[in-house]
This record gives sequence, C-alpha cells and structure tokens, in this order.
Amino acid sequence: MDRTKIVAGLILLLTACGPKTHVIRVSSKDFTEQVVLGEIIAQHLENRLHEKVARSFNLSGTLLAQQGLLSREIDMYPEYSGTALAMVLKAPVGTDLHAEYARRFNLAWMPTLGIDNGFAMVVRRGTGLHTLSEAARMPWTLGVGYEFEQRADGLAAIKSVYGLQIKGSPKTMALGLLYQAIGQHQVDMIAASATDGMLSKLDLQVLEDDRHAFPPYEVSIVAREELLTTRPEVRTALDELSGKFTNTKMRELNYQVDVEHKGVAAVADGFLKSAALK
Repeated sequence: MDRTKIVAGLILLLTACGPKTHVIRVSSKDFTEQVVLGEIIAQHLENRLHEKVARSFNLSGTLLAQQGLLSREIDMYPEYSGTALAMVLKAPVGTDLHAEYARRFNLAWMPTLGIDNGFAMVVRRGTGLHTLSEAARMPWTLGVGYEFEQRADGLAAIKSVYGLQIKGSPKTMALGLLYQAIGQHQVDMIAASATDGMLSKLDLQVLEDDRHAFPPYEVSIVAREELLTTRPEVRTALDELSGKFTNTKMRELNYQVDVEHKGVAAVADGFLKSAALK
C-alpha cells in the first residue's frame, strides 16, 4: 500500500478515537421571549465561532434549566435577575448575582442584555393615571396569571406596598387571555410582563411602579464558567450581546412571533442584522 495512504489512514483512525469536540448547547425556558433570546444567542455564536451550535429550547422551568447547567447537559440560557434571586439563590434583592453564581455553582452571570422584564400593571389608556400610587386611590377589577397571584413578589407585593383596592377576588387566567380580558372590559387592570408583545400594539398603558414593589427582572445569560475559561472566544461573543436590547425592542420581537407568526429563526436573524452583529 502507498505510504501516503497508510499515514492518512492512521491520522483518520487517531482522530476518530480521540476526544470529541464539545458542541456548545444553548437552551431556554418554554415561552416565546426565552426561545427568541435562545435563538439569537445560538445564531450569534454560530456567526462568530463558525461552528454549529445545538439548541435545547423549551425547558419547562427555571430549576430544570439550572440543573441542566450543573449537569453539563446545557452550556447557557437566558435568565432573569428576580427569578435567579427568588428561585435559585433564595437571596434578597441586592445580592451580587455574578459573585454568588460563581461561588456556589461555578457559573458565569453575564452582563445584562438590556431587558428588564418585570411585572407590569397595565390599564387602558385614557384613565389619566400614570403611577401605581395614583391607581391605588380607586378600586379595580384585576386580571392576573396564576403565578402572579401566588408569588410573594407579585400580588402580595402590590397589596403590601400600595394597598391596591381590588373588587372581589382577582380574575385568574392563562397569561394569553389577559389582553383579551382587558380589551373586552372584563377587567380594568391586568398584571402583565413588561416585554409582552401585545404592549407594542394595543392602546394600553403600563403604570409606573413608583414605590418599587417589584424587584428588577433584568435578563442576562448564565453560562458554564468552565466553557468560557477554556474557550474565551465564547465569552467575547456573548459580551457583544450585552446592552443590545431594550424593552421596546423585545416587545417587537415577541409580537413578531406571537401575533405575526413569523419564524423564530427569521426574527432572530433580523435582530442580529438590525443590531449590526451580522
């Protein structure tokens, strides 16, 4: 056999038997904003690293995503500061997320993307109200999601801080029905999320949380520190996404998927182009 062919064959054999290159796996939780952000992260890494990135989207919950990081089944996903404090760290507002994630889990809490998707109390325009303090002077028929009613930083928080007056019991419903309910005058106020896509189109107003009843829900990427240390180019690429978003932009992206029914991949691609990242 030709000597060149023998050498080539040995190289192929050694390559096949050697350690496999780690495929970066980007994950997300199971709602539109998370999937959109996950796809943006994945596409951006592919563009910068020139390699295929695996997707593992629609994980059903924070604790499952956190466990996925710790077990090395996923490498990163977008998370909210308020959720991280309440559900993962079980720590008070003001805790240094970067330091605590590093100390407890050897995970990197990256700089904020620029989104703060906290709870948002929403009313129809024309009330003349601008703040929750003003709204607390009168009673409301309130529509809420199941989670908002149960969480300490949800309904309990606005009752405690503002003494919000509610007619009867809050009307609890699936999040997707809240905007229909306020549009049809079934309720006067809803507990929404600050980056809901419908807020970019409907004639609604978000009341200012002027007494800061709700903690911040800034979005950051959580990633395995081991990956970022061994591959610093990954950290560099992720850092490029920091500060590139606003609540208004995120509402638009969510609206494109939820209402205009555009594909998530196309919406992510459009964002990267508009942000001069592609």
